[in-house]
Amino acid sequence: MKKNKLWLFAALFAAVVLVFAACGNNDEPEVDESPSPTIPDEPTPDLGDVVDIIDGIEVNVFLIAHSPAPYSTLDDGSFNQGAMDGIQRFVAAHGGTYDFMQPHEASDEARLNVIEMAVEAGANVIVLPGFHFETSLYEAQDIFPDVKFVLLDASPVNPETEEVRVAANVAAIHYAEEQSGFLAGYAAVMEGYRELGFLGGIAVPAVVRFGHGFIQGAEFAAAALELDAGEVTIDFRYLGGFGATPEHQATAGAMFAAGTEVIFVAAGGAGASVMAAAEAAGTSVIGVDVDQYWQSETIVTSALKELATSVYDMLAGFSSGQFDGGRELRYDATNNGVGLAMSTARLQNFTQAQHDTILAQLTSGAVSVDASLELADIITVLVTVNAQ
Repeated sequence: MKKNKLWLFAALFAAVVLVFAACGNNDEPEVDESPSPTIPDEPTPDLGDVVDIIDGIEVNVFLIAHSPAPYSTLDDGSFNQGAMDGIQRFVAAHGGTYDFMQPHEASDEARLNVIEMAVEAGANVIVLPGFHFETSLYEAQDIFPDVKFVLLDASPVNPETEEVRVAANVAAIHYAEEQSGFLAGYAAVMEGYRELGFLGGIAVPAVVRFGHGFIQGAEFAAAALELDAGEVTIDFRYLGGFGATPEHQATAGAMFAAGTEVIFVAAGGAGASVMAAAEAAGTSVIGVDVDQYWQSETIVTSALKELATSVYDMLAGFSSGQFDGGRELRYDATNNGVGLAMSTARLQNFTQAQHDTILAQLTSGAVSVDASLELADIITVLVTVNAQ
């Protein structure tokens, strides 16, 4: 049975915010003042019928954002939203409670403090989305051995030695971004786009794999269609940040003005800037992580990492006494960990049948995607990649 306990922490969290209000953070990105894309109402997920847990461990799960608003929000159309979808699905189907908290600033100390607050509030499972939690969880996993942690897209890392250590109470989940990116590149070329663009936020491994997979998917489709060498081009760039800014919108706008027809953007909040540029140019965008179709009419599809599926699986394991901790887990095509948003796609030529066929080939291993982080390792014959 869903029992949302937000009211229990309102006073406590307000007090914490007041205490730290004077604490600055010079590393925070500037608030976006650029035009934002028109955002339709967010779809309400189908949570199904509520069924109480029978002979199971009640889940009291907290989702914690890596930064305060507006830099990280629950309705971010990305990691937080995808993780919360999985939490809500589980609680609706099996019972338990859930809540959402944010640190007062974007620092490891503040993240550790808010983890402690969640534990004191009764959390027995804490979901941490993103690489920002690598070092704070490295410490927290030992401080709170009785709490289970689900870390998405990262592993606990010692900030001094860079040692990776996953304690028994931690499930470190990684995704085959290269496969999602491959599907996006394949679909783009099969759809009929020839001038493609990729905009990553920062060249962290997950973002790099998205981009490199995108190149390989475009190459595979170009070969299938027997296109001439150079007929497909990719303007390949990193923005240097994940925030929505006028500068990022200008970068995307310049790419569109130069002839780019569609941009695959793997850049978190900066995606809103790319969507705004696409709306102004009358062009297209491929979203990332979750199905972002509702954020802008320019989204033709999204390269998915099944955040909700992985979070749901971890909560189900915990509630049955079989938490899959102490190791790094990989979600890919073989366990429904990646995909391409098709039910909401605005594609005219690339079909569901084509998607299912190429996804099946990834699942069986008939088609493999290089997960290398070195662009030089990504060999193309037909596609021209212009990296900046």
